[in-house]
Amino acid sequence: MTQPPEWDSVYQPGQSPPWDIGRPQPAFTSLADKGLLGGRVLDAGCGTGEHALLAAAHGADAVGVDVSPSAIGQARQKAAGRGRPARFEVADALNLGQLGMTFDTVIDSGLFHVFDDEARLRYVSSLASVLESGGTCYLLCFSDRQPGGMAHPRRVGQDEIVEAFSDGWTVTDITADTFTINRNAVPTTAQAWLATIHRL
Repeated sequence: MTQPPEWDSVYQPGQSPPWDIGRPQPAFTSLADKGLLGGRVLDAGCGTGEHALLAAAHGADAVGVDVSPSAIGQARQKAAGRGRPARFEVADALNLGQLGMTFDTVIDSGLFHVFDDEARLRYVSSLASVLESGGTCYLLCFSDRQPGGMAHPRRVGQDEIVEAFSDGWTVTDITADTFTINRNAVPTTAQAWLATIHRL
């Protein structure tokens, strides 16, 4: 698998990673509007914080974590500027237990698909360490329905999601959806899966 870029470098001034569109992905806006992003919410791999801030705006006790200090700095600035009580921490999504917190809901917008097979197993185990029994993970990942020859991000099939969450989880729904991305500063979309996954 092609290694992803150094995460902190893509958040430096003047950089604009394609997944950072300055607003939440429509799939998560829809979930929030349905009242599904409440309680204690973790945004894993939060980037500059749009989804944690979305959850906070809908009354959630929201925490966003990212391995990039620059992204977390930007997220904290957004929270302060918007008057949203979301909390942001620099943390490794492969070791979420170190947060010392548990959550009712986890949001994953484009993180699952960056991991190779070994890291994917570690990630799912890490999620299990912080998501309460009966809690829900909403996972939006790059889809194998996407045409073209991009090597990264990795295309994911529905069967891979089911397999990854086969032990201690139940995948209740996988729906075809899209990511909004910026490519050369032009908004476009890419094919995605939106999975609803419950912790047993």
